[in-house]
Amino acid sequence: MSDTPAIAATRVWLERAVIGLNLCPFARAPYVQRRVRFVESPATDVRALHDDLRAELERLRDTPAETVETTLLIHPHVLQSFLDYNDFLDLADALVEDLGLDGELQVASFHPDYRFADAEPDAIENHTNRAPYPILHLLREASIARVVDAIDDPDAIYERNIATLRRLGREGWNALWNDDAR
Repeated sequence: MSDTPAIAATRVWLERAVIGLNLCPFARAPYVQRRVRFVESPATDVRALHDDLRAELERLRDTPAETVETTLLIHPHVLQSFLDYNDFLDLADALVEDLGLDGELQVASFHPDYRFADAEPDAIENHTNRAPYPILHLLREASIARVVDAIDDPDAIYERNIATLRRLGREGWNALWNDDAR
């Protein structure tokens, strides 16, 4: 079965930006080991997305990490507004807690219009969390802890990412998506 356009675009983003620029040191191993689950939600409203998120959290909980390490829940038809998406993250965190998964799973966030609270809308550093579609990234906390323990200064990841993107600049970022230059 071939990928949907949203999943295909997310794979390209993961390969070229997240892994290619080493924005996330946790991403490469599970991806090359084919332990990243890509799911496109058909949800068109928040309630349906909440239901899909519940199902994917339960599935990740019930699936061994050796099979699925992490899940990218892509939802191209709902929460297009970053402010609405950001508000939904509180519901996502509450769901993790309601399912008794606090300390076991967590939800990270990616959105085409992602904006850090202290950044200008067009600031390049926002691109560390920008993706082609809104994505809820479901992570195992034990896996994160193992990787963090293996890194000398995990707090420096964010600063390194900002420096990488600033060196790359907008032109370099845009070139990542130019298939003619590849």
